[in-house]
Amino acid sequence: MHRTYPDSSRLRQWAPLTAVMPLALLLSACSGQAESTSESPAESAEYDAMSQEELLSAAEEEGEVVVYSFTSRIAAVAEAFQDEHPGIVVVAHDISSSEQIERLASEHAAQAATADVAYVSDAPVVVTELLQEGVLLPYIPERVEDTLAEEHLEPLVTNRLSTKVLMYNEEAHPEGAPVENLWELTDEQWSGKVVMVDPSSRGDYLDLLTEFTLRAGEMEASYQEWAGEPIELEDGQSNAGYKFIADLYANDVILVSSTDDVNEAIGAVGQDDPPVGFSTYSDRRDNEEEGWALQVANDVAPTPGIIFPAMLGLTAEPENPAAARLLIDFMMGDDSADGGPGFEPFYVAGDYPTRDDMEDPEGALGLEEFNAWLIDPETSAEERSNISDFILTVE
Repeated sequence: MHRTYPDSSRLRQWAPLTAVMPLALLLSACSGQAESTSESPAESAEYDAMSQEELLSAAEEEGEVVVYSFTSRIAAVAEAFQDEHPGIVVVAHDISSSEQIERLASEHAAQAATADVAYVSDAPVVVTELLQEGVLLPYIPERVEDTLAEEHLEPLVTNRLSTKVLMYNEEAHPEGAPVENLWELTDEQWSGKVVMVDPSSRGDYLDLLTEFTLRAGEMEASYQEWAGEPIELEDGQSNAGYKFIADLYANDVILVSSTDDVNEAIGAVGQDDPPVGFSTYSDRRDNEEEGWALQVANDVAPTPGIIFPAMLGLTAEPENPAAARLLIDFMMGDDSADGGPGFEPFYVAGDYPTRDDMEDPEGALGLEEFNAWLIDPETSAEERSNISDFILTVE
């Protein structure tokens, strides 16, 4: 959902951006034209070797940094950054990861002006296409490198883990989730009462469905536990994950355009028999303000959903390379236990900082208690296109 940013004399925003070509075509459209305009290794090394003081001085000379972000919380980050660095204007744009990736690819192919920084969540595409094609480049602030596990350093630095998990209305169900097994969602009593964003338009939801197929053994075991008999696959269903997707669609799953639509349908207070659906665990932070009663179905078998990385990268030839690095450093949080102003918008229950010197926010399950599956971007990337094709056959 695109939201209006807070008014600020120093914060500029752009109109919504939409892609007009498939990503694969965008990446290859100009492959035979000019040579790559990527930041040279020498230029990268020069900026990467700068001290914080040198980086700040160079960033103030640039005076601006442009960031594409998959979350509207970038507006709060921009305000905090500008409060700390009043000489640097932040041009912040909130755009879904799927749209953002296509925008970055098209601008790169056309060698057009683009963002300096990308804050993106669609890890499988980032790994297999944007990085391989040189659309994005890694930058790891030296200050935080020792606080991050290897998997959060590559292929791009990850500042937090986000989620897509089964949520329910805890006002209507104060004793806990109304389902104990995901396969219940394919039963007649849940027909037309499961809500999710259309995975054809949102990469994180496509990753969710993909993970069901990659964890086929666990999905099959949960089926037998629920049905009391071995699973029977139909034509085109390679494993239990595919069957779950097919049966969910056949049971009239409701596809909407945004997680806010999902949250409103599931979480709005005053409902006697609300639906359930897949959304973001940290959206519980808005329960009081929005009049929701969202809660995660953490104990549902075999899993409530997925955990995935939110990553930061440089574009291939940032116009403001010093300010870009300064913003990435800022978004990794300061040396306090909660990450300070740069991390404050993400320091909420249901999001998980990746730095080992930061404490998890209170009010949510600890990561060790959370039963969601952590995706492997490279493995997901190998299967995603199959899931995209399969969805078209069951819609």
